[in-house]
Amino acid sequence: MFIGRKAELEFLESKYKSNGGQLIVLYGRRRVGKTETLREFCKDKPHVFYSCRECTDHQQLESFSERVLREDIPAAKYLKSFSDWETALSSIIEFNSTQKKLLIIDEFPYMCKANKCIPSILQNLWDEKLKDENVMIILCGSSMSFIEKDLLAEKNPLYGRATGIYKMKEMSFGDAVKFFPHYTAIDKIIAYSILGGIPHYLKQFDSNLTVEENIKRNILTKGCVLYSEVEFLLRQELRETTVYNTIIEAIALGNTKLNDIYTKTQIEKVKLSVYLKNLIELEVIEREFSVSDSVKEQANSIKGLYKLTDNFFRFWYSFVFPNYSELESGDVDGVYKYIVAPELNEYTSFIFEDVCRQYISVLNRMEKLPFRYYKMGRWWGKITTEDSQGKKKSVETEIDIIAVDRHSANYLLGECKFKDTPFEKSEYITFDEKIKAFEKHAKCWKYLFSKSGFTPAVKEIADINDNIECIDIDELVGTLEIRES
Repeated sequence: MFIGRKAELEFLESKYKSNGGQLIVLYGRRRVGKTETLREFCKDKPHVFYSCRECTDHQQLESFSERVLREDIPAAKYLKSFSDWETALSSIIEFNSTQKKLLIIDEFPYMCKANKCIPSILQNLWDEKLKDENVMIILCGSSMSFIEKDLLAEKNPLYGRATGIYKMKEMSFGDAVKFFPHYTAIDKIIAYSILGGIPHYLKQFDSNLTVEENIKRNILTKGCVLYSEVEFLLRQELRETTVYNTIIEAIALGNTKLNDIYTKTQIEKVKLSVYLKNLIELEVIEREFSVSDSVKEQANSIKGLYKLTDNFFRFWYSFVFPNYSELESGDVDGVYKYIVAPELNEYTSFIFEDVCRQYISVLNRMEKLPFRYYKMGRWWGKITTEDSQGKKKSVETEIDIIAVDRHSANYLLGECKFKDTPFEKSEYITFDEKIKAFEKHAKCWKYLFSKSGFTPAVKEIADINDNIECIDIDELVGTLEIRES
């Protein structure tokens, strides 16, 4: 059963129904579900779907010809193979269809790798013939650097020709948890914190099994798909995998500042910056900035925190990679009992914050917040506090969620607790202390999120203050699931 991707399918459908020729580029990281989405889109339409292989140009042309010539076109009566790419690609005009003639080329970068002239050939065909025909060509690829730098960038052949460019991202929480219809709200958040929004990973879990059983059977057991998935992907994309393993593990274990990563890995800083840049291009990691950082501050190479963008990478480097020897010997139960289980709540709490931010984003789109925010994220920095004797001191702190309007007149401030006990009054007081500086200069609303509910004292505070919202886990998950339906 196909799940999610409503926005992507609506985009493709709108282009299919548009007049004139359509040249669409759809791309995104591996495993994000591009091929499945395209197959879902074209399943009820006359089409040719060709998946490129890593092979010679001659083999590619023969394979493409064989696929196209299966169609009821005039050339199929007297040809076994097209003589060149110009003839092969222009054959879309001959497709026997009263609807838009649809050609999908999956993993297009492989075709270009074997023949660097392909983009130029397609450009000439598009300019001279295809743009005025009732055709739709979709070029799909996983090599994001190739698509962005070699295909669509200025001075490259297809620059300005595409009538639609769509970069596919991983699924939102609301779509991802549709893979687990039998799970409780808490288990859905834990599963999402492990697998993220990558369909290929989500499919590996069986929602008829518990989260524990799925972790043991589908991640920690040697030979299962997810056990070796990370290493497989890195070897496909990168050469010095041992170096990248060291860097990614350091970040997964909480070393998020550049200097901390350097201290942990002992990789020369100049080289480390290059490695980090490569991982950012692959969307394995990203630099996160405090929501208050200016554009100038973000340009500073030392500013910002590095974090893994892929939940599964984070889980794998937190629990599989450091315990590889034990797992290779088959000690799955021991690794889960003594390593994974005690840390799972703490591990999930970081992703829980992201789910809470998705909730705020959904309310913003639904216009159900007190104001429409301009930007949202985490905040970290120094605040001034007073002790019981009135002595002031400056301390480092962070706030899980800050959303602010364009004029910095309204703030939404959020605190997220993923623990087995209710949100307590003492925790609210600590949060309230952290945000006093914002309350001095703007109107503030407080959103409290909790895995295990709220104590009566916290509920009482919320009841008598119109600017405080308490969101439990069922409300959080339910809203995100309904919104994505």
